[in-house]
Amino acid sequence: MSAASTLVHQRVPASALRAFRATRSGWFRLGEQARFFGQTLASLVDVVLYYRGELLRQVAAMSLGTGSLAVIGGTVAVTTFLTMSTGGALASEGYNQLSNIGVEALTGFASAFANTRLVTPSTGAFAFAATIGAGATAQLGAMRINEEIDALEVMGVRPIAYLASTRVAAGIIVAVPLYCIALILGYTAGRLVTIYFYGQSGGVFTHYFNTFFIPADAIRSFVVSLAVVTAIMLIHTYYGFTARGGPAGVGEAVGRATRASLIVAVFVILFVTLALYGQTGNFNFAG
Repeated sequence: MSAASTLVHQRVPASALRAFRATRSGWFRLGEQARFFGQTLASLVDVVLYYRGELLRQVAAMSLGTGSLAVIGGTVAVTTFLTMSTGGALASEGYNQLSNIGVEALTGFASAFANTRLVTPSTGAFAFAATIGAGATAQLGAMRINEEIDALEVMGVRPIAYLASTRVAAGIIVAVPLYCIALILGYTAGRLVTIYFYGQSGGVFTHYFNTFFIPADAIRSFVVSLAVVTAIMLIHTYYGFTARGGPAGVGEAVGRATRASLIVAVFVILFVTLALYGQTGNFNFAG
């Protein structure tokens, strides 16, 4: 160690050095993640050109193929439970709050507006991250610790394109019908709670729901959902691809990936929603 380096270590407190090293390490990890995300997205072209078979296999594994009861069955069950719970809770809260000012008939409006723009995209993202995303991290992590990814590199297979990009593309494809189910169940739960629990007329709910339901908003909510799913799959594939430390390391990677994906999903929903709808919140209740 040089004299200058020794002098710096003597003058700088140990806590400051640890903080600096932690910050530098964090920036390095962030840069590594950004590089991995860029390579994964760029490799989607290779998936279409060279790895179509693996893409179809991943879609089948996530939808109707081997292990469907453990993967997509669990996803459908979780999505059904969560979306119906949140849709029913929205209807319950909306009816009670609106009834305080005498406009409980607008519960249909609350379902058409909030479910489409915010509640269902958020609920679907959480269900997707906890099922398909976590499963992708566990699969890639197991392959990493068993040196299967290294074996693919030795055989000349592009591991990021073959393993990560195919799962990102498959997740996006599978997310479309899943989100359709989530959206329908959210509307259905709101209608059932409002009509059968609070006794509102079905015609009143349907009238205000149809009045304020904007089909373009449903299309925009699909854009929000696909953006969230892309971010979730990128994060989960990264943590699985870089897992270390044996089975315990894989479990830790799944936990870290789920935590990170849920946090990122909230911010993606926020910024994409602002980009699509803007910052105005004016509504015309006339008629």
